Amino acid sequence: MTLAQHAPGQITGIDLFPTFIDHFNINAARLNLHDRVKGFVVSMDNLPFANEELDLIWSEGAIYNIGFERGLNEWRKFLKTGGYLAVTEASWFTPQRPAEIEAFWQDAYPEIDTIPNKVTQMQKAGYVPVATFILPENCWTEHFYAPQAIIQEAFLKKHTDNKTARELIASQRHEVLLYNKYKEYYGYAFYIGRKI
Repeated sequence: MTLAQHAPGQITGIDLFPTFIDHFNINAARLNLHDRVKGFVVSMDNLPFANEELDLIWSEGAIYNIGFERGLNEWRKFLKTGGYLAVTEASWFTPQRPAEIEAFWQDAYPEIDTIPNKVTQMQKAGYVPVATFILPENCWTEHFYAPQAIIQEAFLKKHTDNKTARELIASQRHEVLLYNKYKEYYGYAFYIGRKI
């Protein structure tokens, strides 16, 4: 919605979950953007767009679902020449890091890599890198982990006797501890490229 309020043109939002798309479309109507902002239930690995239909593909915190390189390569055909791709990706800030956090991320998302290597992947996929920047720490702490903590409590109360539920929440809380311990080594970076 923020993008729609600051950029002209038609905006198509996609998500795999119908409830999220329902909220998306309700928000578009609430902000009087429904004439040019529409959401659809679609999988990112089977996009319905025509070749060279789009001016911009914007994906925050989601490309990892199919992998950074795969997304860069598969989505490129949907962009017009000179169109832009803007994505966020979990990235290493340093060439080396402690074994504990390295092992965690290799298990969770083996495609995590350093920012220079991600930029190289973008170039190999046919984009000119335009900008790269690290998202602020509060994107993790205030906008990701803090809301999770509230939901986790409600979830645990609802599933008190469920071992799988308790293990899931324990895993999520362990991730928060690791982030607080090792945040100087990794985080999310924004990558913006122009199709050539």
